[in-house]
Order: sequence, then C-alpha cells, then structure tokens
Amino acid sequence: MSKVFITRPMTAEVEARAREVFDVEIRAKTSVMEPPEMCDVLREFDCIVPTLGDLFSAEVLAAAGDIRCKLLANFGVGYNHIDVAAAKAAGIAVTNTPGAVTDATADIAMMLILMSARRASEGERLVRAGAWQGWHPTQLLGQHVGGKRVGILGMGRIGQAIAHRCHYGFGMKISYVARSEKSLPHPATFMNSVVDLAREVDFLVLAVPGGAETRHLINAEILAAMPQHAHLINIARGEVVEEAALIVALQSGQIAGAGLDVYEFEPKIPEALTGLNNVTLLPHLGTAAEEVRSGMGHMALDNVFAHLTGMTLPNLVV
Repeated sequence: MSKVFITRPMTAEVEARAREVFDVEIRAKTSVMEPPEMCDVLREFDCIVPTLGDLFSAEVLAAAGDIRCKLLANFGVGYNHIDVAAAKAAGIAVTNTPGAVTDATADIAMMLILMSARRASEGERLVRAGAWQGWHPTQLLGQHVGGKRVGILGMGRIGQAIAHRCHYGFGMKISYVARSEKSLPHPATFMNSVVDLAREVDFLVLAVPGGAETRHLINAEILAAMPQHAHLINIARGEVVEEAALIVALQSGQIAGAGLDVYEFEPKIPEALTGLNNVTLLPHLGTAAEEVRSGMGHMALDNVFAHLTGMTLPNLVV
C-alpha cells in the first residue's frame, strides 16, 4: 500500500481525513525537518507533504540515494524551499496550494499597513509596560491610510487581493511592478522598475514569490529611494528584503516604519530589529486561520489523492 508522510502536525480536520484515506504518518514535531530526516522519508514514503522551511534541496535529494517518493505535495503556495529542478530530475512531481491562501495573506498585509501607519504595535507595548499616562492630542501621532499611494511589488493573486482592499476599502491609489501589465477592475499604474515604484509610494507592499530571482530585491538602494514618511510591508518571503539594510534604514529614520510577517533568517530575528519601535513584527501569521490552514491541507491531500489514483495533479508546479 502507498505510504504518505506529513512533515508537521495539521489541523484536526486535515489529520482526520489523511488517516481515513491514506496509510499516513504525521510527524509530531513542529520544527522544520533536518536533512537526515528528509533523506529517510524520501526513501521510505511514496508521497510527502512538506511545509515551509523543509529544505528539500538538490543536496538532500542527491544524498537520499534510492528515492521511493514520487510526489512532494507542498503545504503552501510558496515552494522556494524545494529545488524543483532537482526534484524533477529525480522523478518527483511537486505541487502547491494556490488560491487557498490569497485572502488571508492579503488581510495580514492590510493589518500591517494599518498597524505600521498608526503605530499600533508601539502603542500596545506602551500599555503593556504600564507606561501609558493617558490620552493627549499629540500622543503617538501616526499617518492616515485613506487616499494614500500604495506600491505593490508583485501582482499575482495575492497582490491583486491587496490592491482590491486598498482601492475599495481605503480609496488608496495603486501603483505596481509585475512581470507584465495586468487588466484590473480599478485604476492602477504599471511601473517599469522597483526603484521608480519606491520613489513615489507611501506604502511599499511586497507580494512576490521567494527564490533566487527575488532575493534582496529590496536592498539599500530601494530603501534609500523611498520617501522618509514611507512604510515597507512584507508578507512575501523574508529573503526578498536585505534585513541588514532594512535595520539601518529604520534606525536612521530613512523610512518611517515597517510591518513584517516574514524574516530573512526565520525564525531568527536580530535584536537590532526587535529593539526598534518603528517596526511591527508578526510570527508569520499570513495564513494562520483554522479554515485557511484546513483548506491548504485539503488541497495538498487532493494532490496526493490524484497522484495515488493516477489522476491529473490539480496544482502541478513541475
């Protein structure tokens, strides 16, 4: 009988389905898998459901030797932790879970825009520390979001969902950079370069995939181009931002603030970043709603079921 391995605990709903339908082993640890573990499961299971941070690299795939696995059904839309070319060469298909994460991730982007602009994280820390001395007219003055210019880097499903919320919810003006100009149901200005986009925005929101092509796309040059009152929002992948350059920009007041849900060396976050008041830090909450995580899990299991029954894979990456 075909064997399925899930690399971390899932919601009760997803685990129940997996146990009912498949011969499945669900790893109890919530940490990322180490290379020896990954090599073992590649040799022992027909399908693996990896999650963010489970680094199925070319080196891991090569070290595994005689690989039994024929499908990596990734739990998540981003799959930059999987070397898809090496997987294909090893005869392994890779799938992901697009669509299921769109609205939840866009909501987190809006939350970070508002929290950063209105200094909500700083205000909460003030209250929790017992240092709040009451309301006064100039306390924690932030920025109004309505009608401002938002620049969106990446205009796929998530980027478009963010743009929709910004335009229809807050009357914001939209500019964006993407591989190609999009047909959108609202006004939006297509820009030719990231630096041109950065120069004119009040909020720069990152919604691009991770990987070599986008690593350090936001660097010292881009941060220097942003207006001093602008905020950087990252709900994409941590490595899209050169974290050291961002720290300098925040420490020096080169930009007004940042809202981050992801980090370059996640889960490690530099003390220089955590010690700053002008940055909002979330623990990768982008899709952290039970119905969303269950939806992702079901989509991953749909791919596993299709593979094991000889059907077309619904969400084939390679």
